[in-house]
Amino acid sequence: MSIFAGLGGPDPTPDRHHDAHDAPDGPDGPAAPLCSARGCRATATWAHRWNNPRLHAPERRKVWLACDEHRSSLADFLGARGFLRDTVAVGDLTSQDG
Repeated sequence: MSIFAGLGGPDPTPDRHHDAHDAPDGPDGPAAPLCSARGCRATATWAHRWNNPRLHAPERRKVWLACDEHRSSLADFLGARGFLRDTVAVGDLTSQDG
């Protein structure tokens, strides 16, 4: 259960069913990246690059995408655990991210 459960707003913990690069392609090309907050289907504009130092090598970066509404809550969630490394615009992601 999320630490945000019962606080009266959307749960900012990511939906484990979609991550930074999981949006399926449509008939017109790649789908817009989706926010990683649970239940959010908004287009992501921000990318939180993070790693868990207990599990990942220092240079490894995982990515959670965020819409404008969930940018802060996802960053706070990762930051409280010491996982957040930086936040960039989605357009600044590289093939090494993820």
